[in-house]
Amino acid sequence: MQTKSLLKTLRSYFIIAFGLFLYTLAWTAFLIPHKITGGGVSGVGTLIYFATGFPVGYSYFIINIFLILLAIKILGANFGVKTIFGIITASILLSTLQTLIKLPIVDDKFMSAIIGGILSGVGIGITFTQGGSSGGTDIIAMIINKYRNISPGKVILYIDVFIIGSAFLVLLDQDPVKRIETIVYGYVSMSITAYAIDAVLSGNRQSVQIFIFSKQYAAIADRITHDIQRGVTLMDGKGWYTKEQQTVLITLVRKHEVNDVYRIIKELDSEAFISVANVMGVYGQGFERIRS
Repeated sequence: MQTKSLLKTLRSYFIIAFGLFLYTLAWTAFLIPHKITGGGVSGVGTLIYFATGFPVGYSYFIINIFLILLAIKILGANFGVKTIFGIITASILLSTLQTLIKLPIVDDKFMSAIIGGILSGVGIGITFTQGGSSGGTDIIAMIINKYRNISPGKVILYIDVFIIGSAFLVLLDQDPVKRIETIVYGYVSMSITAYAIDAVLSGNRQSVQIFIFSKQYAAIADRITHDIQRGVTLMDGKGWYTKEQQTVLITLVRKHEVNDVYRIIKELDSEAFISVANVMGVYGQGFERIRS
């Protein structure tokens, strides 16, 4: 059991390292060479690099260490080993890859913004799936959220918008039109990154909750259990308009399995009433495991 647990832990850290490799590759191979600034601490480090030539990896590490110490003082020692591992790994990869990659892999600036955004989002998404973190602005968001009733998501968005916009004051070697163009590319990359993170975290794993109102509830429940191999819960209800007792089926399925449920219901009771809703997450047998 101990060996199995150790291998599972090592696998998790390897996946985090791979995700951070994609994330840092996006910056060093696609964004930084074209002077495109994204959000987060990496964006701040990039601005410092453009202004002074100080390596991104070093500033990324220094800023994150400061944020962790500040968070520990304000929020308490709630940061796990994976966060520290993520910060150290990303710092090393940024420093190494920036030394090795001198020229952009793709010459077109717009394509670099798109590819960089995709790789960055996929990398961070992979890291998140293992309970990892790269630190950065999410720490600032947690600190602000403790004293102000502002959602962390909004805080991170505001910070990223400010960081990317600050490039106008840093890229003084470019004319104003070029600087505005670069900022637009930064916002494009930021949007694609956010979308890619959601795609990795949700994707085909996105689930829906279905309520089924039908007199053929037993047959429908049997088919869902047998054909789709999903659990079904029965609840007794009463229609207030008809004043009739009715059994309600509740089932949770993957999004790509919804059409199979529709097909079963249509075959057995085309007059059934159905309510379908997306759910934030489903954890347990047949779905996701709760990650710490």
